[in-house]
Amino acid sequence: MTHTEVTLAGVTLKNPVMTASGTFGSGMEYGEFVDLSALGAVVTKGVADRPWPGNPTPRIVETASGMMNAIGLQNPGIDVFTSRDLPFLQKYDTKIIVNVCGHSTEEYLNVVDRLAEEKVDMLEINISCPNVKEGGIAFGTNPGSIEKITSEVKKHAKQPVIMKLSPNVTDIKECAKAAESGGADVISLINTLTGMKIDIERRTFALANRTGGLSGPAIKPVALRMVYEAAHAVRIPVIGMGGIACASDAIEFLMAGASAVSVGTANFHNPYASVEIANGIREFLESHGISDIHDIIGCVE
Repeated sequence: MTHTEVTLAGVTLKNPVMTASGTFGSGMEYGEFVDLSALGAVVTKGVADRPWPGNPTPRIVETASGMMNAIGLQNPGIDVFTSRDLPFLQKYDTKIIVNVCGHSTEEYLNVVDRLAEEKVDMLEINISCPNVKEGGIAFGTNPGSIEKITSEVKKHAKQPVIMKLSPNVTDIKECAKAAESGGADVISLINTLTGMKIDIERRTFALANRTGGLSGPAIKPVALRMVYEAAHAVRIPVIGMGGIACASDAIEFLMAGASAVSVGTANFHNPYASVEIANGIREFLESHGISDIHDIIGCVE
């Protein structure tokens, strides 16, 4: 029998594949295409303590081998999430990871406190969104700030805490260590890279926000390097993401040291991507006579 279970901070996932926040909603949009129970976990879109309208349009644009978004973490807020989205997710045999966003430490803690008594398996704290003008980006690019907000969240959280790190930094290792020092149970990376596109016919920015977060296959080599560096800088588990589009991509991240992976942009052009990747990892293990996924996690030193 091939074992694909992985355990993150005491939470066991049936396989190491989850969805990347912001690319899967809360699973409702994909429920008709995907058996959510086939995934290790569903990571929700960012949830704030009140509704956020997001950025003005246009806020999505295609790029070579990827896309940029400047959605601005539009979301209906914690009240709608707990009354509508959470009951939907709880119908499935998968772990639930809630992505939490905020403009200030207080706003993050408001959501963390509200989720304390909910049936949620883990929290992912988004301190790294590059297209929200306040809050996350300020926290996510400074190791001192990362350690401080991690510590504050840990004082309130009843579930294990994942800190989502930004790639828009000089040294990802220092950011990973700061999250670990603050008490993070797990780290996830990378979030999108900050980019820009100009519409030469209109002679203006393609995104109303001017800049946006670059994702998709274009960022995978950068993401893989950062995940490798982070995984070798800390003792806590790492969730790797950034440009994963197929099983071989995911396996690279696992071999680099990630204990689990998140699939994001690939979901937009292939709603079945996450399940196909989970199946593909199992097929790889079986075809290579590997009975336990831990035999490949971090095997590349």
